[in-house]
Amino acid sequence: DAFNNASMGTHLNYGAKFKTPPVFPHGLNGIIVSHNAVIGENCTIFHQVTIGGRKGGYPTIGDNCNIGPGVKILGGVHIGNNVKIGANSVIVDDIPDNAVVVVEKPRIIIK
Repeated sequence: DAFNNASMGTHLNYGAKFKTPPVFPHGLNGIIVSHNAVIGENCTIFHQVTIGGRKGGYPTIGDNCNIGPGVKILGGVHIGNNVKIGANSVIVDDIPDNAVVVVEKPRIIIK
């Protein structure tokens, strides 16, 4: 709703499907969930997460997933069950069950 968008940068789109209510350890601050996204049971979603559609569809997230702060899950990807996604990861490919995903160490590309 407009109040949430203005006050917390949050938008849980109408049509998003949650099998059970997710856990938001840091509240709803900055969480965006696209319509047609599907989120499984017992998922934990930290702040500043975007679960968004793009060409090719909308994300489907399995059960018992932990989505760290700042994660972006984009497009028609399938996230398996029992997956842990580390902070600031950008997910554009499918992730199998029981995987742990982290962002690689930052590196200098221009000196």
